[in-house]
Amino acid sequence: MSRDDSNARPQNMSPKTDAESEWNERYASREQMWSGRPNATLTQEASSLTPGRALDVGAGEGADAIWLAMHGWTVTGLELSGVAIERAQGHAAREQVHVDWHHAGLLDATLDPGAFDLVTVHYLGVPRSPENLAETALISLVAVGGTFLMVQHAFDEHHPAHHAGRDPHDTVSIESVVAVMGRSWKVLVNEDREREAPASGAGSHHRNDQVLRAIRLS
Repeated sequence: MSRDDSNARPQNMSPKTDAESEWNERYASREQMWSGRPNATLTQEASSLTPGRALDVGAGEGADAIWLAMHGWTVTGLELSGVAIERAQGHAAREQVHVDWHHAGLLDATLDPGAFDLVTVHYLGVPRSPENLAETALISLVAVGGTFLMVQHAFDEHHPAHHAGRDPHDTVSIESVVAVMGRSWKVLVNEDREREAPASGAGSHHRNDQVLRAIRLS
């Protein structure tokens, strides 16, 4: 998820985890992992929202967080990989926008509950736990009246999840998030959509997404 720089690491960060090292290696293996453009679902769904405080979980190289900042949002980008964060910082500097980058994993991040008017999560690969810790952490960050937007690849017989190197039951998913939302939430969108895939780069072979958009009522 981002590039490692010990000088940029927040004081409360622990030594690199196996997951962080794995993502650092993946990012370091190529000059640019993603397309550099914001995800189309984000631009479609967030364009109608009134800008406020936004959190991009798994911010990667920063395209989504930077798009939000360019459209009036006060943005926090949460990213596990130090390699990706350094690239995101450079991208933001070139676009002359400010993003508050947090170098941490979801469960290690020091973020205030209910602080964000928009929490956006694209293609998150966080392991599940029996206690649903990650799902609970995600939705707890949304303010009352705020929006939760999650996008994941929709797997089918042509693109089965097991062929992508993971079992969907082992990672946080739209289904596992909806299961913990309860009556405090109203689901506005939960559907599969044809994806506007980039011409090249990671993820270019996926043609369909599952999209969740929900609003926190209380």
